[in-house]
Amino acid sequence: MLTRRLLQLFVGLSLYGVSLALMVRANLGLDPWDVFHQGLSQRLGWSLGTVVNVVGALVLLLWVALRQRPGVGTVANILVLGTVADLTLQLLPPLTSLPLRAVLLVGGIVLNAAATAAYIGARLGPGPRDGLMTGLVKRTGRPVGWIRTSIEVTVLAIGWLLGGSVGLGTLAYALLIGPLVQVLLPLLTVPEERRTVGAVG
Repeated sequence: MLTRRLLQLFVGLSLYGVSLALMVRANLGLDPWDVFHQGLSQRLGWSLGTVVNVVGALVLLLWVALRQRPGVGTVANILVLGTVADLTLQLLPPLTSLPLRAVLLVGGIVLNAAATAAYIGARLGPGPRDGLMTGLVKRTGRPVGWIRTSIEVTVLAIGWLLGGSVGLGTLAYALLIGPLVQVLLPLLTVPEERRTVGAVG
């Protein structure tokens, strides 16, 4: 069972990196965190994947104050997402055709939802950014929706000011990602192992 969970974790994280690259090449707007990552990337002159990984590591440091415990999936998230995104961006050239970019956007969002459901469903620890949200919920007592919205509005605004891509894709992601993950997560969640009790007698 652990082997399946690890495999699902790394496949999910890898597909997440691919989905990020697809949305970047669609050039129609990114999700809030990736608007932030892209803006930083442009300002620092680093690759997008490097920024994704470094920001993930820095966010993980905030877990200390929030008394959150990382899992294998948390550390893997930091190492895999940005690396795969950079590799995919090297293989996938920029596109000019709007219909093709629209296809990439839709495909990227759907793949992102499946990847998210896969790595969460592996039950090996949340990503750094998800853990930041849940940690703040525990520490502040605020509703999860309020905390998530506050974080994402903040990083979106900063990313936009830094030059990150905000557009139709940003809105489409916001509207679609929740319902898609909600449908896919039950299908991709690895069930907990049941402990069997031997018969007595």
